[in-house]
Amino acid sequence: MGNIGKAYANTRHNIGFCMLDCLAAEEKIAYSDDCRYGGVGRFRFKGRTLVLLKPSTYMNASGEAIRYWLQKEKTAPDHLLVLMDDIALPFGALRLKPKGSDGGHNGLKSINETLGTTDYARLRFGVGSPPRQGGMIDYVLGEWTPEELQLLPERVQTASKIIRDFVALGVERTMNLYNNK
Repeated sequence: MGNIGKAYANTRHNIGFCMLDCLAAEEKIAYSDDCRYGGVGRFRFKGRTLVLLKPSTYMNASGEAIRYWLQKEKTAPDHLLVLMDDIALPFGALRLKPKGSDGGHNGLKSINETLGTTDYARLRFGVGSPPRQGGMIDYVLGEWTPEELQLLPERVQTASKIIRDFVALGVERTMNLYNNK
């Protein structure tokens, strides 16, 4: 999940797009921007076709794009992995979950309502919480600090490994490998 446009490119809320871009770069694939509801890239890994989607619907309406592409690809939600930011985790922490509530995240709320289920995996990337009370929107739509920018590439590359292991090993085995590390 993320927001389209240069104004959002380097913000905490766009870490989902950042993780996806890292995977796409490692696999040397490009997104086709002429697709409905967003940029789409494809590649094969371990005998499976991965469809990478960067919704153009903005974060809070991500469910529309995801529903469309799940239907188009004839894919069930249990094969979906949503990449997202999480303010409840410290910066750089990565947690894979097989399902769950929206936890106040408007992007997840959109997906849950549109798909009618919470039974899909999500990879949560910790962005930390705002330094002061009430500055949530400014914080998640704010750019990374210089210290975070130094650590970001390694954490995003780890996320790329988690995505591949999710595909190859499944959610439970991948959680055992990476969660709590």
